[in-house]
Amino acid sequence: KPYDDFPLSYHPPSGRLYKKIRGWRHYFGYASELEEAVNLYLEQKDDLHAGRIPRSKHEGLTIRELCNRFLTSKQHQCNSGEITQRTFADYKSTTDRLIRQFGRSRLVEDLASDDFEALRAAIATKRGPVALGNEVQRARVVFKYAFDAGLIVTPVRYGPTFKRPSKGVLRRTRNNNGPRMFEAGEVRKMIEAAPPQLKAMMLLGVNCGFGNSDCGTLPLSSVDLDAGWINYPRPKTGVQRRSPLWPETVAALDHAIKTRPMPKHKASENLLFITKYGQTWAKETSTNPISAETRKLLQSIDRAAEESAKSKGYEPPVEKLYRKGRTFYSLRHTFETIGGESRDQVAVDHIMGHARDDMASLYRERISDERLRAVVDCVHLWLFGDEDEKQ
Repeated sequence: KPYDDFPLSYHPPSGRLYKKIRGWRHYFGYASELEEAVNLYLEQKDDLHAGRIPRSKHEGLTIRELCNRFLTSKQHQCNSGEITQRTFADYKSTTDRLIRQFGRSRLVEDLASDDFEALRAAIATKRGPVALGNEVQRARVVFKYAFDAGLIVTPVRYGPTFKRPSKGVLRRTRNNNGPRMFEAGEVRKMIEAAPPQLKAMMLLGVNCGFGNSDCGTLPLSSVDLDAGWINYPRPKTGVQRRSPLWPETVAALDHAIKTRPMPKHKASENLLFITKYGQTWAKETSTNPISAETRKLLQSIDRAAEESAKSKGYEPPVEKLYRKGRTFYSLRHTFETIGGESRDQVAVDHIMGHARDDMASLYRERISDERLRAVVDCVHLWLFGDEDEKQ
């Protein structure tokens, strides 16, 4: 603390100053704006300690005040488990962008359509269409909160262009980037070259449609290697999932458990996958470590293929494993695509953890193990071929 009776505490991950009042954290700005943060706290402390919502004493709501109020609200939702820490981090990134773009002291009521056109253009210079749409939507959520919470009298008018890219733009971008899945031969190369933990994760990806968060948060108790089944609700939605495991997946998981590093934190003790540093793989950041390790693996396989071709006097292969849009999460695309060949989309959805808002899903109480096995067997045959023919 800068002095003994300094009233605020420092939050290292966000660089902001906060005060815990009545069991909740309330943020008052960044450590780089020490005096402003303290003044805001002194202005609002009586209301906060009394359990009242602080009211702005200025001529209007500033961007800084809106962002602080919004993040405090989202922090409450995060603490209660209504949103994930990753979602909160995304909102935090959005509010940081709004402050950089508009300025801390800019009044919300002064914003006009040209301001939002400039914001969208700034986002588009560094984000693709999908990420651009997500960022625009989060920004609109922030300003909608201002009106819904009674912080401003009239809704913010964004103008005609501050919206998500059209479906046509998204389709063209996706076509230009190519399919976001791996072919059978590519998956086999990845599995053969991957280190033990990543190999087990990749097999879960193509066997059960698991994504990064699924693997990073997978508890040991959800895996029954003796029976060859996994039961784990999807972290993102809480939708129940159940899937049979291939023998290859069981063997890889068994090896990953036996060679599992000692976790450094109590919260990670029940997780199946632990990094070599004793940390969790489930990082609430935009750069997920599982995707990063997958990218390194794909690039190393591409380099090895190029070097092998050159040593034999051949032209290096044109098609590469690593390209934009193909990450660890692409294994989930692969499972959905190939699993659909089983012609049982209901069973595929159950394994993927997809929820459909239709009456059939509402009334359906269970799906037989035979149907689930048929789906994963279909993907297994595509990936490894017919074992009888090999023998």
